[in-house]
Formats: sequence, C-alpha cells, structure tokens
Amino acid sequence: MSLKEDINFSLWCDFIERDFLENRFKDLINDEIIHGATSNPAIFESSISNSVAYGQQLQMLQANEAKTIYEELALTDIKRAAELLNDLYVENQNDGFISIEVDPELCDDTKGTIEEGIRLNSTIGAENVMIKVPATQAGYEAMKELTSQGINVNATLIFSPQQAIECAKALNEGIKLSNKDTKAVISVFVSRLDRMCDSELFAKGLKKGKLGIINATKCYHEVEKIGNKNIRTLFASTGVKGNDLEGSYYVDNLIYPNSINTAPLATIDQWLENGKKEPSEIPSEEKCDKYFKTLKESKVDVQAVYTKLLNDGLGAFKNSFKDLLKKLQKD
Repeated sequence: MSLKEDINFSLWCDFIERDFLENRFKDLINDEIIHGATSNPAIFESSISNSVAYGQQLQMLQANEAKTIYEELALTDIKRAAELLNDLYVENQNDGFISIEVDPELCDDTKGTIEEGIRLNSTIGAENVMIKVPATQAGYEAMKELTSQGINVNATLIFSPQQAIECAKALNEGIKLSNKDTKAVISVFVSRLDRMCDSELFAKGLKKGKLGIINATKCYHEVEKIGNKNIRTLFASTGVKGNDLEGSYYVDNLIYPNSINTAPLATIDQWLENGKKEPSEIPSEEKCDKYFKTLKESKVDVQAVYTKLLNDGLGAFKNSFKDLLKKLQKD
C-alpha cells in the first residue's frame, strides 16, 4: 500500500523496540505498509529504558562497560530488523534497510566516525544496513569515505538546503568511487521547523505549517539535481505535535518521486486511517525560493533557525546517549 514503485516512493518506520519487532513490525512488513526502518539514539534510549524485553540480555551483560552493553543491545535489534527486512531488500535494493547511528559524540570527528561506521557495519554483517552520520563538516568527509568503501549511509540531521547539497555531493562522490551498488539517503527533518517558527510566522501574518514542507521540498530539489538514482531524499521528523494539523500531514504532503518518508508508529497509524495515498503536488523550486524571499522580507532569520535546530538536534542525541549509558553503567 505504501510502496509506490512507479515513482520510487516508500514509507519506513521510525521506531525500534524488541517486542515490537517480533509483533507489529512483522505485520507492517507483511501487509506491505512499511518497506524499511530507522533508529536514532533517542529511540534506543526510550526503548531500552522503558521495555522489559531487554532485561535478560542486560543481566548477561552487566559486567561490561556501558557502551559495550548499549551496542550489544542495539545491534541485536538492528540485526533482527535487518533479517526481517531482508526479503524486501532482496526484492528491491532501494528498500528493506535499517539504520543505526554512530556515537553522537563523534559528530565533529571524521576519523572516529569512519572507524566506528566501518566497525558497526562489519559487526552487523548485513547488506541492508545503513550507517547514520550527522550532516556536520566532519560528517561530510566521513559519508564520502564510508560510501567509497561500499557502506550504505543515512545522512541525518539535515535542516538546510546547503546541508542537503553538501551531503549529496559527498555521497555522490563516494558512491562513484565504490564501484558498487552502494545506497544512501539524505534525511531532511521537517516538522521541527514548524514547531520552532509557527508562532513567529503567525504573528507576522504568515501561514502556519508551511515552512517545514517548503524547506523540505527545496532540499529535495537540491538532492534531485545530483541525478544519482542511488541517493534518495528521506523525509524525517514527520510526526505532528499538537492539534493544529492532521496527524498524517507530513506524510500526505511529501509523497514525492524518488523519496522516502520515515514516520513514527502513531503517524503511520493516522496515515493508514485517513491519510492521503496519492502522490503529492510538488512545489516548484521557484515557488520555494519565492517563499524564502517572503520570509526574508518579513525579517525571519531562517539561517539562524537552521543553526539552532542542528545544534539542538546534535545536543538531544548526545544527551539521550549519555542518559542511556548512565543507566547502563554497572554499579
């Protein structure tokens, strides 16, 4: 239902938890609703902290250091997700992927990111895994190097069109060097822009719930200009907070060719119940640029928004990772 092969669009699930994998996750795959999955440090922090499904393995690992415990728990889930998604991957190498992020503390460390990406990829040992790398200056070089070695990459925490351009360039160069059918996605975060800016825009007489879609579309246009069929835009942060918008708003309006929408479970449920299933009308790049010109004339500093959201995103993932490691630290 959610895979539109004619336009190369698919829906992925932005959630990982052990009991979920063995139950609802299987159903979503079998019912052809989702065709991939993503994870991040915040998701793992919540899942491992709040689910009893990890208790037995935690007991067995308690003599280890905290990061070793985390990796054993997380990689067990990632390997299982890769196994459950493998048939989708075999059928269509554009889909069937699961992503795992490198240690968030490595966001400014190119060498460390590359080493950890290689190690995680080798440890998991599945072709349908993507290594998630934040879109920082250090991350761009790491993305290029990892893809050049044939490692699939999910470039994450993209808020600005410039980040999308830098990621697309790096991934395109790396994939060409790999001489393999290496895949990559560029994860453009959507709803966070609206949550941050809607009040200011409304006060200036501008429409709410528009910046996120227009900005994501501008990023999409930049990625598409690269013309590499192995690189897709992935729309992330597509959950709705509050009651101003339909629950499936950021899925309904971003069903674009050669793209993916990774959505929280609640958003997928809302989309299944009453969301739009046909391809969305894509605002032209000229329309996007005109909107940004309006923002500038209204004294909205979009660059400052991008910077704050990236810093906040990096900080949130670091804090989630630190909190989890503290909980796992042996007594």
